[in-house]
Amino acid sequence: MNLPQLTADAVDRAAEVLSPVIRRTPLEFSARLSEDAGVPILLKREDQQLARSYKLRGAHHLIAGLTEAERARGVVCASAGNHGQGVALSCAKLGIRGRVVVPQNTPRQKRQRILALGEGWVELVTTGSSYDEASAAAHADAESSGAIYVHPFDDARTIVGQGTIAPEVVAQAERADYPLDTVIVPVGGGGLISGITLWLHERRPDLRIIGVEPEGTPSMTAALAHGGPVALERIDTFIDGAAVGRVGDLTYPIVRDLVDEVITVPEGAVCTEMLALYQTEGVIAEPAGALASAAARRIEPRDGAMVAIVSGGNNDVSRYAEIVERSLLHEGLRHYFLVTFPQEPGALRHFLDDVLLDDADIVVFEYVKKNNRETGPALVGIELENAADLDELMSRMQASPLTIELVPPGSPVFSFLL
Repeated sequence: MNLPQLTADAVDRAAEVLSPVIRRTPLEFSARLSEDAGVPILLKREDQQLARSYKLRGAHHLIAGLTEAERARGVVCASAGNHGQGVALSCAKLGIRGRVVVPQNTPRQKRQRILALGEGWVELVTTGSSYDEASAAAHADAESSGAIYVHPFDDARTIVGQGTIAPEVVAQAERADYPLDTVIVPVGGGGLISGITLWLHERRPDLRIIGVEPEGTPSMTAALAHGGPVALERIDTFIDGAAVGRVGDLTYPIVRDLVDEVITVPEGAVCTEMLALYQTEGVIAEPAGALASAAARRIEPRDGAMVAIVSGGNNDVSRYAEIVERSLLHEGLRHYFLVTFPQEPGALRHFLDDVLLDDADIVVFEYVKKNNRETGPALVGIELENAADLDELMSRMQASPLTIELVPPGSPVFSFLL
């Protein structure tokens, strides 16, 4: 097996291999984000890539480089969804049998697309509750069957393939006459940011590179603090495309030595950005795809444009109710309370007239004990017009004779709401 060197030249050679296969995705100006930041912010639209994710770049580069003997053994991979789609499309294009192992929480849309893109060349296996559990199963499969394991991030062939975004971004920005300053990259296992960084460090060392992780799965942040890759004790799988519990052994030192900064963004802020991308720019981004642009307003701008990588657009439409809910909670516009109403006339009318604000809406009203309402409180969800109105609402609640308890975010009650 001849692995490529982790260099800018290797990224350029990978770009030649991928040129007939992938799309050269657009680099688009975002007026909304640019106005907020005070500098031009450009979106690299990998959501428009084949299979709607940058993952095709790494998967196809690895598989296309297999020998005939290796191809005959077939391939297997673990994926949160997007890498599996890249592997499936590559298997179909190259006529190679493959198996894609995904965790059970992988959105239905991604699972269906894996099978559709594979065109009968791939088998879908569902196991475990996280990417790391799916990865363990895929490694065991490769060991027992002899299939070639196609790593989604911690393989030199994958890394340099994903890094081919970097020369595209620089060339596109130069043609559009945008002086680049910063590139913002989402981080899961670290393959994308490693490949981009390798090329930029040699070709454009003047650029600042910032990685962005979900606050609920800060695996690279933990590795940097620990001094090496370390498994997280707990991960939030909502941002499934970046929900990796342990970063790669190859990717970690690249990020440690060459990336300027790695920051985290709350899941709720990502949801707010997903909705803004859709409503303003018309971009359908998955949660991981909105990580970089969600971070753009949190990064201190310098002279020059910033590029945010929109890494994928495979979002299941059935998830939008949860996305809206998480966004409203993050923005401080939706709150939940346990309200105990005494069994006497006028108690509910008092709550509506004297406690609730005029421009607030009740979005949830359910008795906790549906079969015995007299002994249990009601769960009341209230949506505010402005987050600052919460202080007045709380003052009214404290002045009321009703027993009212705020349900804090993170409470087990929220597991029934989200």
